[in-house]
Amino acid sequence: MSSGPYTYATLSMRPDSAPHLSISFHTPGLRVSAGMLFNGPRPYLEISSRDADVHISTTGAGPVTSTDVATAREIFTAAARYLADCERLHAEQSAPDQATPGAA
Repeated sequence: MSSGPYTYATLSMRPDSAPHLSISFHTPGLRVSAGMLFNGPRPYLEISSRDADVHISTTGAGPVTSTDVATAREIFTAAARYLADCERLHAEQSAPDQATPGAA
């Protein structure tokens, strides 16, 4: 059984600890964009739904550092794996059932 689309956001705040924000997108209405802010200039990545937005940019909104490049590379690698897994599962789910004789 699967649930309908949703966006889930939580903010955890504990004494003597930094706040922790978690956002989960499970929706077909997800939008992803990237671009350049010209007042810096600095790159940004945005992931949003009608319920929540996530914006990612360079450290301290300053010059691009080697850490920023490493983080961008990690995002790229994770997105490529997500794409490959989605394509593989979609192909498997769309293929006719080969285990059942006479199935089309």
